[in-house]
Amino acid sequence: MRAVALTEFGGPEVLHLQELPDPGPGPDGVVIRVRAAGVNPVDYKIRAGYLKDAFPYAFPLIPGWDVAGEVAAVGPAVTRFAVGDAVMAYARKDHIQWGTYAELVRVREEACALKPDALTFTEAAGLPLAGLTALQSLNAVDVGPGDVVLVHAAAGGVGHLAVQIARALGAVRVIGTASLPNHDFIRSLGAYPMEYGPDLPDRVAHVVGVDGKVDAVTDYVGGTALEQSPALVRAATRHVSVVDPKVKEQGGRYVFVRPNGGQLKALGDLATDGRLRVEVGHEFPLEQAAEAHRLLEGGHVRGKIVLTVP
Repeated sequence: MRAVALTEFGGPEVLHLQELPDPGPGPDGVVIRVRAAGVNPVDYKIRAGYLKDAFPYAFPLIPGWDVAGEVAAVGPAVTRFAVGDAVMAYARKDHIQWGTYAELVRVREEACALKPDALTFTEAAGLPLAGLTALQSLNAVDVGPGDVVLVHAAAGGVGHLAVQIARALGAVRVIGTASLPNHDFIRSLGAYPMEYGPDLPDRVAHVVGVDGKVDAVTDYVGGTALEQSPALVRAATRHVSVVDPKVKEQGGRYVFVRPNGGQLKALGDLATDGRLRVEVGHEFPLEQAAEAHRLLEGGHVRGKIVLTVP
């Protein structure tokens, strides 16, 4: 199979198109013929070697944890999927080597969900990691009916999905931080946009009234946003970060997204119901993965970046 892989850690230039062995399904796995693979910040962190002490790894190393495509093979113990099914998956493994920037990838059955007809393969490839991150972080701070929620980095890959999922969970109001050019996009998602800045707590207080605080805060950018979160939320236990474990020192929650096929199906159901859309900001062919990484590392990408595989 063709795959984009690296044989050493470094910048985007270490990503090269290679011929590598086709994977087999194993006893309980699913081999997916990749139609599209999502590009996420964790991918360039793996490529640069930032996570080499967090996960076992081996070269050649294919990045990528997001995938959508058709089932090409199933193991004998697989019961939920058959060859030809259109599926999507958050394909993270405990050992980093065989990722989704490839024509074929093996994924555990329990990490997969059927792709809804409401999503193209490109859109479906942008959903798993970001959508599950959004859902699991919102669940961590018990977002539900009647809540007022603030989403940091609301125009990004995770943030724009968190805005919509928060509303689906029953939040009566969602405030999303974003740069000014993204404010119309934030409004289109059903949220009230606010610019970043040192006076954010004062501006939030002016908008929400009462005690000037919100019920829950989700942080998808870190830095100043995380520092401001305790001043924005009523109870410290109801702010969460997926970026920096130091949130726990503030009394908040830290979430590192976990594969969950059942939750991914629920997100697909929201898309089918018209309550969740995946914004794909940029598409690149597989062989241009390095360009996709350069764009992602530059920051300020609206929605998702996705690689397409013919």
